[in-house]
Amino acid sequence: MYATEEYNEDYIYDYDAHTGDPHLDMEYERSFYSKMPDMVKKFLQYFRDAINEGVIYDIQNMYENTFPKLSEQHFDKRAWPDEHEVATLVEDDQVFMILYKELYYRHIHARIPGGPSLDQRVSSFLNYCDFFNLILSSSSPVSLELPDIWLWELVDEFVYQFQNFAQYRARLTDKSEEEMDQLLNNNSKVWNILCILNVLHSLVDMSNIKAQLEVSANGGDPESVAGEFGRHSFYKMLGYFSLVGLLRVHSLLGDYYQAIKVLEPIEIHKKSQYSHIPACQISTSYYVGFAYMMMRRYSDAIRTFCSILLYIQRTKQLYSSRSYQNDQINKQTDQMYHLLAICLVLHPQCIDESIQQVLREKNYHDNMYKMQCGDLEVFKNFYTFACPKFVSPCPPPADAPMEDYVKDPMEHQIEVFMDEVRQQQDLPTIRSYLKLYTTLPLVKLASFMDQGNHDTEERQERKIANLLIHLLCFKHKMKNIVWTKGSSGLEGKFQSGSELDFFIDNEMIHIADTKVAHRYGDFFIRKILKFEDLNRRLHQIKT
Repeated sequence: MYATEEYNEDYIYDYDAHTGDPHLDMEYERSFYSKMPDMVKKFLQYFRDAINEGVIYDIQNMYENTFPKLSEQHFDKRAWPDEHEVATLVEDDQVFMILYKELYYRHIHARIPGGPSLDQRVSSFLNYCDFFNLILSSSSPVSLELPDIWLWELVDEFVYQFQNFAQYRARLTDKSEEEMDQLLNNNSKVWNILCILNVLHSLVDMSNIKAQLEVSANGGDPESVAGEFGRHSFYKMLGYFSLVGLLRVHSLLGDYYQAIKVLEPIEIHKKSQYSHIPACQISTSYYVGFAYMMMRRYSDAIRTFCSILLYIQRTKQLYSSRSYQNDQINKQTDQMYHLLAICLVLHPQCIDESIQQVLREKNYHDNMYKMQCGDLEVFKNFYTFACPKFVSPCPPPADAPMEDYVKDPMEHQIEVFMDEVRQQQDLPTIRSYLKLYTTLPLVKLASFMDQGNHDTEERQERKIANLLIHLLCFKHKMKNIVWTKGSSGLEGKFQSGSELDFFIDNEMIHIADTKVAHRYGDFFIRKILKFEDLNRRLHQIKT
């Protein structure tokens, strides 16, 4: 209803009134907010009434549509009204004020040039504490209903602000003595990693979401194990989104095994009733695929990326109109294409033709060819663009030199990844030669790999010994654990992902092409069964 009404045209922001002094500017802002348009006042009052009455449709409409529009039109590069001004409008409604401040500080992180101040970061953390204390310390479920998209973005923003604060805390070069004193003495436990993990695990435990997912996967009724809190959609969805939040936190810390482990109740490779929030599903697949890649499970990473990229292709029109989601989704999509290109170079295999088409259209193939030729710089550039912004679980010590430590976790992960790449640097070349032959003498392949002149007998022996190491590396690297079934993404069997196999007998390499021709029958049978099931469900709906 607010999106269609006209706004007060006299509402003009006076930039000249700012002095540069933060205290004077804050006083000016507070006096200015008293002039906020009636439209904003009506929106806040109506928003509060809808939340108190639990009208999900109205809450979601205002959260997804009206709030972003008002932000764009009136608060593009500055904060929403101060909490004290809003409190008088909503009769100091504590629950609404907590939710309003969550949006208020999220807006500051996203829109304000230069980002939030230390005080704003601390206040945002304390507001999250108030929210989680409200819902976790209650002896019975709180009477609060919020749309699932808000619950997802609340948990996602909570993890993002932790990540953002960790980077801010690690950058010591731009801190004054006063800021350092505040960080070390007054706010040493703000955005602490243990607090973040404790909140997310508490939400998971209170909702009994793991037990619900396990029972649901076995065909049972999740309500039977949901418990008093888990029966409420509010707690159940917060628990589910907290599992995804834990996946992200562990990925940011570089603990990839634990990142996959925490998702064990979720059947990663299957769609479920919880996968109706596109941003959540895309974020989950991004971090799962990245964790698989870093664990050298390239087949699983490729399957994860291809599955979600196909999903994005088919459903993009559903969220393309929502710019605040679209920007993030577009970025993660580009990152996943980069990661997929890396995986396909390290572990070549067939993928869906539509994904191949995108890789061709966006000129990934040129860079993939450079990576196949051993260009380490392209590997590093792709990885740096596509990886998460890693953080350290601990801030720099109090006596650390005043330097910038933000890049340390990133550089460590880059070095781990590049070590793996360097081990496989010659494998694409070896693969290309093996594809051309059915039998190939070791001496001949060694000469192809190292075309030096005037080889002595000793040098020839070294070349063959070095080649044998690379051939063994080829065998080892092409054999990965691949998920086959089960709810745990860590389960799987060792499978060879190479399209060719070989063995060595008396200085001779014997090569066998193991590439299996496409079988289209299974594809059509699956589609027929799928349509039959769909038809059966439609008939059930009619009856």
